[in-house]
Amino acid sequence: MGCTSCSTGKDGQPKGCKNNGTCGTDSCNKLTVFDWLANMTLPNGATPFNWVEVRFKNGRKVYYKNTENLTLSIGDVVATQAASGHDIGMVTLSGELVKVQMKRKKISENPEEVFKIYRKASQRDIDIWIEARDKEDAMKVKARQFAIDLRLKMKISDIEFQGDASKATFYYTADERVDFRELIKLFAREFRTRIEMKQVGLRQEAARLGGIGSCGRELCCSTWLTDFRSVNTSAARYQQLSLNPLKLAGQCGKLKCCLNYELDSYLDALKAFPKTEVKLRTEKGTAVCQKTDIFKGHMWYAYEGEWMNWHKLTTTQANEIIALNTKNQKVASLEDYAVELVEDTKADFENVVGQDSLTRFDAPKNQKRKNNNRRKNNNRNNRNNRKPRPQNNNAK
Repeated sequence: MGCTSCSTGKDGQPKGCKNNGTCGTDSCNKLTVFDWLANMTLPNGATPFNWVEVRFKNGRKVYYKNTENLTLSIGDVVATQAASGHDIGMVTLSGELVKVQMKRKKISENPEEVFKIYRKASQRDIDIWIEARDKEDAMKVKARQFAIDLRLKMKISDIEFQGDASKATFYYTADERVDFRELIKLFAREFRTRIEMKQVGLRQEAARLGGIGSCGRELCCSTWLTDFRSVNTSAARYQQLSLNPLKLAGQCGKLKCCLNYELDSYLDALKAFPKTEVKLRTEKGTAVCQKTDIFKGHMWYAYEGEWMNWHKLTTTQANEIIALNTKNQKVASLEDYAVELVEDTKADFENVVGQDSLTRFDAPKNQKRKNNNRRKNNNRNNRNNRKPRPQNNNAK
């Protein structure tokens, strides 16, 4: 999710476009929407949609009405209306796609209370906004210490200042109801601003803070996932995953959202499988299902009392035996069906790098070196074994 300017520097660190999130493409931000209608003109007589999508800290997006008919584009910093005062945000979407997003999120175009955009932010507005944002990290450390001193069972995950620095919103998570009236008094006395406490769920907290999942990618909830559907342990059972909380839990401590991604495919594939609790009755004994392979369509059965010997059947064979059992008929044994599933255990390997060997440069070199060593040894031995020439005493 980066634009073409986000290249890598000489030291291996990302160079970046140096716009700090205000680039025109807006592709470095979380939960961004690509405006594929940006280069298209409206038909004659059509008026542009006068609602604008504005993004705040950590991907929080609010829709405002452009009552002043300002010429806004993606990346513009604007001053928007708030409950009291004004807030500073960044335009992330405008035009007809805003109508699509509002319809998808079930936001009415004619609400009772309409928040509007005042103006494009001036330099003074941006300076106040940046100064307030710089205070958030230090405030978060103090706020957490205050909550610990009061022994409140809550976790302050994030702080967000309003654009005019007149209000600070504290986001927290808690398993139970928390009486934080004394905490608000401490916050107001220490930070000297209006305080708003907002409780969020564990999934929303992970979406706001972001992180890296066990798959090595950024968290889905902080990049593209907008709705949090409930995840049950039955989703792991259908996919035959081990019920290990350490592996099934995500950064938020809840079950991973990705358990629901392929659940429908598994449920469709399991329709051809008989129920695992149904036993197969044969003349040799009663067989119980031990394991299933959804991808290959195989099932393993074992006789009662012979749990170490498994017999592999296909789903068609298992359904055939079950159909005979419903008619009070029994097959001779499972071996009659399992014999047909003879697998070739020979491993076939493909040459994925081409016809040349990976050691094509090493073999001649080693062979040449051996030949040279052998030739040197032979020459040395011949020199040592050579007889001395007889001296000619008659020589003048």
